[in-house]
Amino acid sequence: MKTIVLSPQFDKSAVKTAANLLLQGEVVGMPTETVYGLAANALNGEAVAKIFRAKGRPQDNPLIVHIADFDQIYSLCPAVPPQAKALAEAFWPGPLTMIVPKGGCIPDEVSCGLDTVGIRLPSHPLARDLIRTAGVPLAAPSANTSGRPSTTTAEHVLRDMDGKIAAILDGGPCGVGVESTVITLALDKPRLLRPGGITLEQLRSVLGEVEVDRALYEKIGDDVKVSAPGMKYRHYAPKANLVVVEGEMEEVTAWIRQTAAARQQEGKKVGIIATEETKESYPEGDVKVAGTRADEATIASSLYGILREFDGDGVDEIYSEAFASGGIGAAVMNRLLKAAGHQVIRIT
Repeated sequence: MKTIVLSPQFDKSAVKTAANLLLQGEVVGMPTETVYGLAANALNGEAVAKIFRAKGRPQDNPLIVHIADFDQIYSLCPAVPPQAKALAEAFWPGPLTMIVPKGGCIPDEVSCGLDTVGIRLPSHPLARDLIRTAGVPLAAPSANTSGRPSTTTAEHVLRDMDGKIAAILDGGPCGVGVESTVITLALDKPRLLRPGGITLEQLRSVLGEVEVDRALYEKIGDDVKVSAPGMKYRHYAPKANLVVVEGEMEEVTAWIRQTAAARQQEGKKVGIIATEETKESYPEGDVKVAGTRADEATIASSLYGILREFDGDGVDEIYSEAFASGGIGAAVMNRLLKAAGHQVIRIT
């Protein structure tokens, strides 16, 4: 299979071509405001199965269904919880996925046999245009090889998926840079399953009490059944071993600086994830700046690109400073810990 790249900037029929491929049961790389997704007709189980094969994705890792208008949720969910309407009014279109009871039209390939499904209304205009043109909801996990850093440009998608999917719709770089926030509304109380562009603080401002799943801060077993993607397994990981270093910033930078120097003397190529505030602390190593701590959204938007750059650089080890645990910093730390396999060094 030859993967074609469709650019609406140069081809007015790009969206229609992508939509036709989806209706033929093919998989298409789709831009969203978070990361690129591997889209297939969510009502076609055979098409959805192609996503799992292209990614090498575990069969117990459910997918998120993308819609273009809120009213589409009624055909996918037999009873829309009142909290869903409140959250949609506040944050849709946007980087928020809601887990709700699923209707009979959702094949098991999407939900991995669960009686719930994640639904999202993306804010990227090209994604919504594609969904409307196809006329069907689209199941779409991140468009990367399973376990690797997610893709935030069409070039990233092509690098991972060339020859595995029919086409990629090029919508430029993604703005948010990390996957959507996931909240389940199918339990007694709303629970945050994955942090993202919509923060826990924002969710609580609408719903009041929102619980936090333990998968956000600890590694869970592979035998645990999960209702949202990204909750188990090693995700977002670069080829090199990644370690996150926590503590007072002056002590963290000193430890990374000394460790990088020592490892390089041993013949290792070391990568360092720094910020604008700390980049001058590292005279040694392959240093990449992940935005500024004054605006951690800049760190989120650059994180996956940096991890992919390290892959291209061929580093042996990566050391990253830790980031704030509140706001969008929670999403950054969640992705870093998953990428590092929860390898954390705490400097005390």
